[in-house]
Amino acid sequence: KILCDEAEENNKPLDPAWARWHTCGLCKQNHHGVVRGALGWACWKTYVGRPEGDWNRINAMNELGTGLSAAEHHEDALAVREAELSTRRRLGDSEESILTVQGNLAVTYVVIGRHEEALNLYRDVYSGRVRLNGEEHLTTLIAANNYALSLNELKRFEEAKPLLRRTI
Repeated sequence: KILCDEAEENNKPLDPAWARWHTCGLCKQNHHGVVRGALGWACWKTYVGRPEGDWNRINAMNELGTGLSAAEHHEDALAVREAELSTRRRLGDSEESILTVQGNLAVTYVVIGRHEEALNLYRDVYSGRVRLNGEEHLTTLIAANNYALSLNELKRFEEAKPLLRRTI
């Protein structure tokens, strides 16, 4: 019982101990590539046995998706990102978290060449950020930039211009 309580205490997602899944304990730099991928899998395997609604399990899914992307296993990362979004929606996670996961999913769509789907998500994220944080908030400006870059990628310059003008 005491060991379980201690393990719970040491594995809170917002706790600095959670950083071990993505940050070097010695130099404090983020892991990347196959190391990040391996740590993503290790994190997932640590929490996969927990109930679906356990937030450590859900955050482990995010670590796995990020690790798979870092290791360039983008199709696998896509499946994880979609599952994470579905899970967070089903469990009624915050709009902030949903928007973050949608942004991560959009990046994955871009990497695998599914630009139209990425555009739709970037538009949703931008609209959500405006509604949640207002037009001048940093996360909204980042979302606007991502949306505009996606429009540019699809050669839809006339749609990107007014968006960029609003953010300047």
